[in-house]
Amino acid sequence: MNRPVDLTFWLLVAAIGLLTAMVLRKDPSLLGVALQHSSRLFAGVRVELVLGFVLAGLIDVLVPQALLMKWLGEQHLAYGILAGWAIGLLLPGGPSLLFPLAANLLRQGAAPGPLIALVTAKILLSPIRLISYEAPLLGWPMTFARFIPSLLLPPVIGVAGQWLFTILRKYP
Repeated sequence: MNRPVDLTFWLLVAAIGLLTAMVLRKDPSLLGVALQHSSRLFAGVRVELVLGFVLAGLIDVLVPQALLMKWLGEQHLAYGILAGWAIGLLLPGGPSLLFPLAANLLRQGAAPGPLIALVTAKILLSPIRLISYEAPLLGWPMTFARFIPSLLLPPVIGVAGQWLFTILRKYP
C-alpha cells in the first residue's frame, strides 16, 4: 500500500536533515548517541502505537458507517461536536491511541469539527491525568481553576476548527 508523500513528510525530512547537520557540526560522535536515544524512545511507545492502530482497525469494522455519520458527520455538526467532546472526555489512553483513532475516523468520513473537539477534550481534560497527577501535585483549587475553563473549550475549538478546515481545504 503506497502512501502519498505530502508536506508533513518533507517537513520531517528537512528537520531531520537540518538537525543532523547541526549535530555533525557540533560533534559527529553525538549522532550515534542521538540514534540510541531515538531507539529507546521508540521502544517505549511501540507497543502502544501498535495497540492504537489495532484498536482503530477494530473500530473501523465494528462501527457502521451510518452510525459514524449520524454522530460525527457533517450533516449534524452540532451533535457531532458534542459527541466528539464527550468521547474525548471518556476515551482512555494516550496519544498513541488517540491519533490513530482520530486518523481512522477522519478517513471513514467523520467531520473535522467533531474530531477537533474529541482531540481537544482528550488532550486538555484527561480524567486519568487529572486524578492521578494534577490534583495530587497541584491541589484541587488549581486543578478546578484549569479544568472548568478547559471543559468549555473543546466545543468552541471544534466549531472554529471546522470553519478553518473548510477554508483551508480550498487551498491544497
